[in-house]
Amino acid sequence: MDLISEIIARAKANPQRIVLPEGDEERTLRAADKVLAEGIAELILIGNPEHILSLAKEWGLNNIEKATIIDPETNPKKEEYANLLFELRKSKGMTKEQADKLVLDPLYLGCLIIKNGDADGQLAGARNTTGNVLRPALQIIKTTPGITCVSGAMLLITKTPQYGENGILVVGDVAVTPVPDAQQLSQIAVTTAQTAKAVAGFADPRVAMLSFSTKGSAKHEVVDKVVEATKLAKELDPTVKIDGELQADAALVPSVGASKAPGSEIAGKANVLVFPSLEVGNIAYKMVQRLGNADAIGPVLQGIARPVNDLSRGCSVDDVYKMIAITANQAIAAKH
Repeated sequence: MDLISEIIARAKANPQRIVLPEGDEERTLRAADKVLAEGIAELILIGNPEHILSLAKEWGLNNIEKATIIDPETNPKKEEYANLLFELRKSKGMTKEQADKLVLDPLYLGCLIIKNGDADGQLAGARNTTGNVLRPALQIIKTTPGITCVSGAMLLITKTPQYGENGILVVGDVAVTPVPDAQQLSQIAVTTAQTAKAVAGFADPRVAMLSFSTKGSAKHEVVDKVVEATKLAKELDPTVKIDGELQADAALVPSVGASKAPGSEIAGKANVLVFPSLEVGNIAYKMVQRLGNADAIGPVLQGIARPVNDLSRGCSVDDVYKMIAITANQAIAAKH
């Protein structure tokens, strides 16, 4: 079974309640129809029910009626959610009037539904920017305890089964934090290992902290940052298997790992790669995707207390479908 099939099977076995705030967006609705038909998740669509159902009829989508559709204007829990938002944000200066207005915003409403325990995760971004998707998530759901840094992991499914986990690698950060300090980088390492377990199904995540140096072969302050981040990650989660600093070949290739970092339990065996900066991560995964003909799935946002994922505005129906299943996998893991 390939990775996507495994992710979908896990989601079907334990259906989660996933909010789709862009309830009348065409790709989102088409993906939702497929998810509902296959029983991958229970879906909550935000929007006007008559409009959503008329679009479903127009596009020949026969399963949308299985979803819960919440109209922000007539939502019976509108006042309850507005009060929740006011209580969460009044210390930051939010008034009740502002909360009453924001509860009509689908992105805020989706996060409030999750915070109130009425849903397990959210997926948006087909028509909204990353900033707009993340802002309410960080204000309402907040970060995981012990984590202050949100990041994005990518699942890379390569044609090279000798590397990673039978050719699969989980890499981060590729999406959110441009220049992480050592503390942030340590959190990226720990949360990327968690994503490798929750989404990629890795039983044994092996994390390599990447640099242009292996075990002191070069001296520079950016190398020092990776060394410090490795130490902090071990303190943050002593169960995580991690080593650094390692060059990419030392992390992936057994013979190079044995030569450059003898005695390391990670060198030559890494299946999780942590990049020293967003610039490196974003460039690297796109080069692997294009030059290596790898499938890149994500980004999967991590570090938020409950899963909230962000789509590219150029996403396909298939992208939305896969990301709903991935969000469901994260929600399952968050409950354990």
